[in-house]
Amino acid sequence: MQTDNGTAVDLTNCDREPIHLIGAVQPFGFLLAVSSSGWCVTRASRNVVGWLGVEATDLLGRPLDQIFTPDAVHTIRGQLQSAVMGDTVARAFGVVLTGGGLRCDVALHVIGDTVVIEGEPCVDDPATNAGAMVRGMMARLQQTSALRTFYRVAAREMRAITGFDRVMIYRFDHDGSGEVIAESARSGLESYLGLHYPASDIPRQARILYERNWLRIIPDVNAAPAAIEPQLDSEGHALDLSMSILRSVSPVHVEYLQNMGVAASMSVSILRQGKLWGLFACHHYTPHHVSFALRTAAELFGQMFSLLMESRERDNESASEARAQKLHHQLITVMAAEAIQFESIVTHLDDLADLLACDGIGIWINDRPTLKGLAPDEAQFAKLIAFLADRNISEIFARHDIGAEYPPGRAFADRAAGMMVVPLSRPARDYLVFFRREIARNVDWAGDPSKPVTSGPHGARLTPRKSFELWRETVSGQSPPWLPVECRIAESLRVSLLEVILRLSDLTETERRRAQERQQLLIAELNHRVRNILGLIRGVITQSKDSATNVESFTKVLGGRIHALAMAHDQITADNWGPASFRGLINAEAGAYLAGKADRVVISGPDVLIEPQAFTTVALVIHEMITNSAKYGALSDNHGRVEIATALDALGRLTIDWSEHGGPPVKPPTRRGFGSTVIERSIHHDLKGDAHLEFAVAGLRASFTIPAAYVRAARGEAGDGAETTAAVSNRDTVGMPKDVLVVEDNMIIALDAEDIIRKFGVVTVRTASGVAQALREISDHPPEFAVLDVNLGTETSFEIAKRLAEIGVPFVFATGYGEQVAFPPEFSDAPKLRKPYSIDSLREAVERWTDAAERNR
Repeated sequence: MQTDNGTAVDLTNCDREPIHLIGAVQPFGFLLAVSSSGWCVTRASRNVVGWLGVEATDLLGRPLDQIFTPDAVHTIRGQLQSAVMGDTVARAFGVVLTGGGLRCDVALHVIGDTVVIEGEPCVDDPATNAGAMVRGMMARLQQTSALRTFYRVAAREMRAITGFDRVMIYRFDHDGSGEVIAESARSGLESYLGLHYPASDIPRQARILYERNWLRIIPDVNAAPAAIEPQLDSEGHALDLSMSILRSVSPVHVEYLQNMGVAASMSVSILRQGKLWGLFACHHYTPHHVSFALRTAAELFGQMFSLLMESRERDNESASEARAQKLHHQLITVMAAEAIQFESIVTHLDDLADLLACDGIGIWINDRPTLKGLAPDEAQFAKLIAFLADRNISEIFARHDIGAEYPPGRAFADRAAGMMVVPLSRPARDYLVFFRREIARNVDWAGDPSKPVTSGPHGARLTPRKSFELWRETVSGQSPPWLPVECRIAESLRVSLLEVILRLSDLTETERRRAQERQQLLIAELNHRVRNILGLIRGVITQSKDSATNVESFTKVLGGRIHALAMAHDQITADNWGPASFRGLINAEAGAYLAGKADRVVISGPDVLIEPQAFTTVALVIHEMITNSAKYGALSDNHGRVEIATALDALGRLTIDWSEHGGPPVKPPTRRGFGSTVIERSIHHDLKGDAHLEFAVAGLRASFTIPAAYVRAARGEAGDGAETTAAVSNRDTVGMPKDVLVVEDNMIIALDAEDIIRKFGVVTVRTASGVAQALREISDHPPEFAVLDVNLGTETSFEIAKRLAEIGVPFVFATGYGEQVAFPPEFSDAPKLRKPYSIDSLREAVERWTDAAERNR
């Protein structure tokens, strides 16, 4: 059958329905959408009049603080602070929204530049304690041992907390279909346990939403939805309701539930490694609403169940993987000691078969086949290998139905219905193939999954099937599916055979032993050096960013330092990781960074070689000395010079005397940046040597001592080093206070503000939750700046602001209220930061008002 436009009607039509852009909400609550910039209403559900007494169209364009009470707006802004990133829905319970006393439970989320606010009636239930309920549920769940009992108890616990007539645990199979693996239902209901449902019953776009939204409820399947006004914005876009708790229901899904006789439903997602593993599917046969608080508890239980289920399944997989790994290592050890020819692999086919649950095995190497157990015959196997080669199968390839991928495979399906292909060469021409025999099985479907369908009342869309009577299908030509853990075991085997055994098959026993020894030494040394280099570069990056004023300066500083490391590495690897010339280091650094000024760096004394273990440290120190001199010292003008004198003392230690002459007058630095830290501390810390700096007015003087263990006499002069460009940026967090007080009664928001402020380079951030605590902090040690939340529960922060103003400490108010909040006259023009605030807005507030305070002093 085809639609009017010629499109075939099949089960994939549902996949094209944009259910997240449905343009309506379920009527058990209302929806408002406001702009995140001006907080004015941009959309409203039509049923809002029944809640707020104002038509939806009359709310459009109005500021939120003209609709809700100031306290409600403050609560919404404060809760939204935790939902500004990612797919997160913030919640607030028992919020008084209007002056008329309307109390609602509120859900909040952000989509683009729109804040979506959804409200539903607040259900007061003192006995509802989500944390305590879930703890008890999890305690009972953890007492189970077998997985079947574990699933059954979970379904029972979910039904107990939600009150649905039926709760099922529905697990998705590899092909997208699903099976009911556990069930808890009231007496008198027909059991669905063990029934399968085709993949089309839950379309692809619905599965995507299940991964983003943990819980979905439909309290009344037959309730008329409330449309959202306007349906489209000025750019013709509908409101994205992906994260909405009220999102209306697809007409196709409504009809599907009606055909099942279901009047209310709820689902809680079960995720494994972030992917949809299954669902708690809840059905009720009369309308049934679950309060927001109980739904929150059910959602939390679903999340905890997912973690515990994943842990248990991973434990089972780990035990299987450990057993296979043990056999794998034993097999590889034996094979590695043999002649490593084709005959050796054939000899161990039975051992290879033990690694995976298989019924037969085949090996194809150099156009020679060998088969054991239940497998195709040699002619069939040769054609199958040709098919795999044509497909260029170069990775682990697993199929439980060979005939579906390779139709000639149906001829041997009774012996080998499934295969796991392990390529053994590059390019792929040799293969190891594990086979599994056919397992004919009966699958009980809830209705005929392939029953013909017709176009229904919703136009060119699929009408859901009406029959859910038991329909039994006998499945043949398939083996048990290969599990992900079995694919990992096969991949481990492939790597071993490909990279170890087959690659060494042409070596003699002596050559193989020597190659293994060299490889082990090389890997150990390479691993040691790479870890050290990566750790050093990570430290340089971390420390360099603190002094950079912008991306360009950061790039320049970091580039210079890493290039200095690269130049040092080039020098010590030029002679097979041997010691490198100190004089060559000076010449290379001066020539690369100073160009025409390089002749103003004078070196005297014997040349020495620095061992590789110390060369990188010394190179970084010299780089910082040269760049500092070029920016601030003797090399910063056209007259100064640097003299470097080397000597070996009686203990064989290298002494380096650095003196600068003819430059501008020297002043001791007012702060210690990363470069200064490298100069003063790295030789002592890394090499147990010494470093001393003297900031004489006539020129910087420095002396360094390198222990004898890292020094040896040079046979000749070192060559030029590689060209480099270097610069040092000593910018600190100029203009930022060193001590900030944050007054906030919400601990989460206070911790968030503290983390943000610390990223600015602020040394000390103190927090206070109330007026008394804040005044004590100020009395003990006045801060340099303060962030004050206006509303502190039962009190305000105006008294704190008054005290800060008296002692001249700048501050900013952080508030979730509208602009019309009543500030005392003395603070009417005080700076204000609107919640939820970002890193940039908070930084701007701190910088602006600390600068203003500095100018007024």
